[in-house]
Amino acid sequence: MDLVKERDAFVRSFLKKGVEYTELLLRENRELREELDQLRGENTQLRSQVASDDAIRDLLRTVERLEAERRGLLERSKSLERTEQEHETRQAQIEQEMNDLANLYVASFQLHGSLSVRRVVRHLQDMMGQLVGADAFVIYLIDEETHRVVPIAHEVIDPAEVRPFDLGEGPVGEACMTGLRRIREHDLQRADRSDPVAVIPLMADGKPIGVVEVVTALEQKHEWASVDHELFELLAAHAGAALIAANLYDPAAGPLGALRGLLQKL
Repeated sequence: MDLVKERDAFVRSFLKKGVEYTELLLRENRELREELDQLRGENTQLRSQVASDDAIRDLLRTVERLEAERRGLLERSKSLERTEQEHETRQAQIEQEMNDLANLYVASFQLHGSLSVRRVVRHLQDMMGQLVGADAFVIYLIDEETHRVVPIAHEVIDPAEVRPFDLGEGPVGEACMTGLRRIREHDLQRADRSDPVAVIPLMADGKPIGVVEVVTALEQKHEWASVDHELFELLAAHAGAALIAANLYDPAAGPLGALRGLLQKL
């Protein structure tokens, strides 16, 4: 009986130990499974994060590439704008040059297009007012007999102020004596007969035969443009010749009469 009891006690103890060990294994197995599930979750998160990081890196590379393309397009756009501005500036310059050439052509044509002294003087007045932009001005010629500078036409000036000058007297007389121009570049509306804004000698064969005195310019004229200086050049070189030609033609009884003796001179 004692052996049976001891055997039963041993069996119960062994079975109990087995059950406890089994429970321990099961508990550890559950813990391992839970830890495995946790690791799997963390692994999934890591995989998702890695995939997300790769996507972000790809996105950043794409953004950098697009930003580089945008900078390139902006630079190209600025270059095109500069080119367009240069073309517009050049076009404006060409248009201005064409306009200036047209003014010079019109002025030259008007001076030489008539052989009437009165018409040449009228053309001179139109040229000064419409092309040069003079407001108040006087046209003078040198009287060979009296050696004085005599006014022959004027605009926007009191006739009482228009008088002859002696050679060398004032800006007009000095220009007729020396043949030198006198041009003020600024403050063109200041009216002062002792200091006109421009005095242009009319030359023929290298000698002054008269002068155009511009007392004031039009209100919108703030300074002389390059075409104005070209018109002054044309005025100085051609107005005198046009007046001489018209004066010689007047008593010649027509163009054929004016050519009388030309063949012999040739």
